[in-house]
Amino acid sequence: MDWLEQELQQALARKEPRPDFAERVRRAARRRAPRASRWMATAATLVIASGAGIAYREHQGRVAKEQVMTAMRITAVKLTEIQARVKEVRP
Repeated sequence: MDWLEQELQQALARKEPRPDFAERVRRAARRRAPRASRWMATAATLVIASGAGIAYREHQGRVAKEQVMTAMRITAVKLTEIQARVKEVRP
C-alpha cells in the first residue's frame, strides 16, 4: 500500500463522534431551520414564476404562429381567386 492509500484510509476511517454531537446538531438545526425554509420558499417561488413566464411566452408564440398561418391561408385563397379572375379577363 502506498502512502496515498494510507492517508485516504486514515482520513476515511470511522471515528466516533463526541458525546455532545447529537445535541449540537439539534441546536444548529433549530437555529437554521427558519432561515433555510424562507430561502427555500423564495427559491421555489422564483422557479415557479420563471417557469410560468416561460410557459406563457411559449403560449403567446404558438398563438401568434397560428394567427400568421391563418393569415397566410386567407392570403393564398384570395390570391388564387384574383389569379383566376385575371385569367378570365385576359383573352
